[in-house]
Amino acid sequence: MDLFEKKSKKSEDRKRELPLAVRMRPRALEEFVGQNHILGEGKLLRRAIDADRISSLILFGPPGTGKTTLAYVINNITKSYFERINATTSNVSEMREVLSRAKKRRDIDGKRTIFFIDEIHRFTKTQQDVLMPDIEEGNPILIGATVHNPYFAIVSALISRSQVFELKPLSEEDIIKILSAALRDKGKGLGKRNVKIDEDALKHIAKKSDGDARRALNALEVGVLTTKPDGKKAVHIDIKAAEESIQAKAVVYDRDEDAHYDTISAFIKSMRGSDPDAALYWLAKMIYAGEDPRFIARRIVICAAEDVGNADPQALVVANAALQVSEFVGMPEARIPLAQATVYIACAPKSNAAYMGIEKAISDVEKGRTLEVPTHLKDAHSDGADRLGHGEGYEYAHDHEDHYVKQEYMPGSRRYYIPTAMGYEKKIKDWLDHLRRKHGKE
Repeated sequence: MDLFEKKSKKSEDRKRELPLAVRMRPRALEEFVGQNHILGEGKLLRRAIDADRISSLILFGPPGTGKTTLAYVINNITKSYFERINATTSNVSEMREVLSRAKKRRDIDGKRTIFFIDEIHRFTKTQQDVLMPDIEEGNPILIGATVHNPYFAIVSALISRSQVFELKPLSEEDIIKILSAALRDKGKGLGKRNVKIDEDALKHIAKKSDGDARRALNALEVGVLTTKPDGKKAVHIDIKAAEESIQAKAVVYDRDEDAHYDTISAFIKSMRGSDPDAALYWLAKMIYAGEDPRFIARRIVICAAEDVGNADPQALVVANAALQVSEFVGMPEARIPLAQATVYIACAPKSNAAYMGIEKAISDVEKGRTLEVPTHLKDAHSDGADRLGHGEGYEYAHDHEDHYVKQEYMPGSRRYYIPTAMGYEKKIKDWLDHLRRKHGKE
């Protein structure tokens, strides 16, 4: 065996040692599975890639949806030089070196550079700003990949100079197609290993991967490598082996980024929408992901006041109790009072009348002329109050029928609180209507 053959054999050995997810990475758009909303025939990104006319791109989406893979596919198709860094381990110095090489390459060879930055959200805004002058000139062409919403994580100037494409979680059908290809492929995949996988096992891996192709391929590879062949030297993956391989799925949830805000938003809107089942699901996701129970409890308290309000005043009491208990007992027991409060608020009658009332009042204070306190309502206990007439003419409500007296409590006539006919608030509405009718206040 000569030196060239030895090097070639070592190279092949290294490739076989790579994870299955890396070995099965598509090299052409025809091999790419999923994301038809941006890569289907006639779609903008597909046309730009085919014509080798791409501009700077920001690709965002959950893990395992093909962001890095798509960058490599673009590299294979286009006639540009490819440079890659990972923002987790890189710095400004390395970034400047790449930018410098891109300039030289363009000046000497007339060749463009594609600069792929994985996890670009890890760069600070100051670090991202370093890219701006060169991206503005179109060399290098930036491809940034992130699991976070770029409109939160990336500077707006960079966003405005890039096309933003969202990659969505792969469907179970897409995952099954990817796994099946890996099982058939004798070169890069598991085709030489005589693997037999039950249909329910294949579907289980596809379902539990949560739209993440990398996770699915890793689980398949673990299952194949750790399952003993039978008497016919076949590796049989049944549902039990599949469950052990995929284990518990990892929830995509970052407490500092948009997944955090999206989930709490869905949680609140489900309670507001009187859907206790959906509210419990989003609560479970946050608990599973390790969210601070006190943060959850605080949002429940706000929802009780804002969305239930006086339709059921007890909702705020229950929510506040859940907040206090969650601080006192901690997890995992805190999940129980949090669930109780969540269900109570989701099932309670709804009214945002008090919330809308304070919003209108604050708007008047901000935009209008500040109203002076009427003289008869001013404090009469301070020194000199008598000489100024403070408190003169004030009527003590408890001295009158219904503990109510018609008098001016603020200049002009304004109505902020408009009670609904929902739950307990109907009693409040009926009582106010009674007072106004009987005592003549409009």
